[in-house]
Amino acid sequence: MMPFISIIRLPADDEVLLQKLREESRAVFLQRKSRELLDNEELQNLWFLLDKCQTPPMTGEESRINYEKILRVGQKAGPKCKQFFPTKVFAKLLHTDSHGRISIMQFFNSVMRKVWLHQTRIGLILYDVAGQGYLRESDLENYILELIPTLPQLDGLEKSFYSFYVCTEVRKFFFFLDPLRPGKIEIQDILAYSLLDDLLELRDEELSKESQETNWFSAPSALRVYGQYLNLDKDHNGMLSREELFRYGTTMTNVFLDRVFQECLTYDGEMDYKTYLNFVLALENRKEPAALQYIFKLLDIENKEYLNVFSLHYFFRAIQELMKIHGQDPVSFRDVKDEIFDIVKPLKISLQDLINSNQADTVTTILIDLNGFWTYEKREALIANDHENSADFDDT
Repeated sequence: MMPFISIIRLPADDEVLLQKLREESRAVFLQRKSRELLDNEELQNLWFLLDKCQTPPMTGEESRINYEKILRVGQKAGPKCKQFFPTKVFAKLLHTDSHGRISIMQFFNSVMRKVWLHQTRIGLILYDVAGQGYLRESDLENYILELIPTLPQLDGLEKSFYSFYVCTEVRKFFFFLDPLRPGKIEIQDILAYSLLDDLLELRDEELSKESQETNWFSAPSALRVYGQYLNLDKDHNGMLSREELFRYGTTMTNVFLDRVFQECLTYDGEMDYKTYLNFVLALENRKEPAALQYIFKLLDIENKEYLNVFSLHYFFRAIQELMKIHGQDPVSFRDVKDEIFDIVKPLKISLQDLINSNQADTVTTILIDLNGFWTYEKREALIANDHENSADFDDT
């Protein structure tokens, strides 16, 4: 006799009562989960207990605690803290201390990290309209839009720019976490990847200018990317033609840009802002698998899922033509081909081969950008020059 299996289906669009019941049940569940988290007062109490039970002797300025005392803290901290005190946590943080102690700060930071993850998971689940553990693009847009007022580093952002800011930031999540493009991202993947850390870094009121410049989610970065798009759009129609995109990098080959417009989504032969963002993210992150997947598709002109001598020559021939235009003697393709195959061993280079080489950014740059090729070609002279400059500096 087969066991009875209960299948819970999602309410249909016209089942309004069931939808409301489901939403209410989920809200009650999330409220209960939120109450299980440590609040600020409980975290402060935990820190007080840890500090009170520190185990001598002092090692530098870092307070430490042994296993016996941390168990005592776990008993006093209350039932909500029980999950943070398993033996394996202590063992993981125990390194080379001769007294068998762990760093109190490291332990407390691990607790804070877990609390943050649970808080963030609950926050993301609230936007999971389907209730299936993933966010669609519109769900993530709503999440980031409502997050903006809580991030001090975005205080100066004009509200008229909010929609462009949200579009810019959501695109990075989907570019890296939705490689197959089904239009949804698992909440688990969002939590596991570092993107959310970068976004929530904007809560730091004292975030340095350097950190803002390197953080895709910062206001200066978003304004830079969108401002560049507007500058390229010479006819001001909100889209980029092939000729307008060419100005993004004047040493990129025509062949590569042709492939961009052949393979990427366009409207009447022009690129919208979202497609442009994919292009920028790919070129600015050439060491990342998602970016390499994007570029590899453009280089794979025969759709064979590998690059061979023909495809390499197809793209490098355009580099040679640019050399002639700039009055330079073209480099032999045979030499470049041999170097590429030295870097990536198979004569039929798959995407995984490219990733495994750990020099995929170098290989792709050689094939699509003249400046990038010359930087690689002159690398030994540049290194020698750096050594000479260092020697001159030491002599002074």
